[in-house]
Amino acid sequence: MENSKYAIFLAFGVLWVATGSVAVVALMKADGQPIRLGKWGLVVAVPILVPLLAAFAFAAFYH
Repeated sequence: MENSKYAIFLAFGVLWVATGSVAVVALMKADGQPIRLGKWGLVVAVPILVPLLAAFAFAAFYH
């Protein structure tokens, strides 16, 4: 039961990220801009996602 707080916190975090992503895509589509992920998008996304996924994997395996 003590881990339920972390599960709720993680669920809300995922919900906020999903909502933000959908909002950004909706705003870009409203302006008529194409949705594409170029080289600079990867330069920004990879350094954010790799440590985050590594931290999640570390926490899952060494809990």
